[in-house]
Amino acid sequence: LHADGDRNGRIRQARDRRLAMAPLVSFICGLIFGAGLLISGMTDPQKVLGFLDLFGAWDATLAFVMAGAVAVAATGFAIARRRTTPAFSARFLWPDRNDIDAPLVAGAVLFGIGWGLVGICPGPALVNLAGLSLPIVVFVAAMLAGMIGQNLFGRNLWRRRAAAPRAIETSPLPSRADG
Repeated sequence: LHADGDRNGRIRQARDRRLAMAPLVSFICGLIFGAGLLISGMTDPQKVLGFLDLFGAWDATLAFVMAGAVAVAATGFAIARRRTTPAFSARFLWPDRNDIDAPLVAGAVLFGIGWGLVGICPGPALVNLAGLSLPIVVFVAAMLAGMIGQNLFGRNLWRRRAAAPRAIETSPLPSRADG
């Protein structure tokens, strides 16, 4: 008599268990990512700066790490695209935009400048934070301040700029009276 309701209840319970696993799976993925950074040496700012020093003692290690990361990510995305539902989420969260806008370019430039100056980016910085090195603590604090600033002020700034009316220069059209 209530078989259909029971089946739906079991399906809901299985989905709830699957969603409850998401934080654990995220933690495990973070550990794997951090271990990969440590093993590859990408937590060492000198190694990153060596990669960026094209005309000095260039260290190509980072190129191989990036190629490996792209291969793993491409495989993961190919597998995920074939699935009808995600393993540990209620729905897929695929990007819905593919345009290049001013905030994206500004963020990429700031990221590149910071990476080139210090030789570290957010992932390795968080891994290095475990060592409580003062320069890393300052870097992470500045990174967090930038993220908070973007959330508080940046989004509204870009929205205002995009919504601002633009003056359009046009030459006056000749009227029929002008000949």
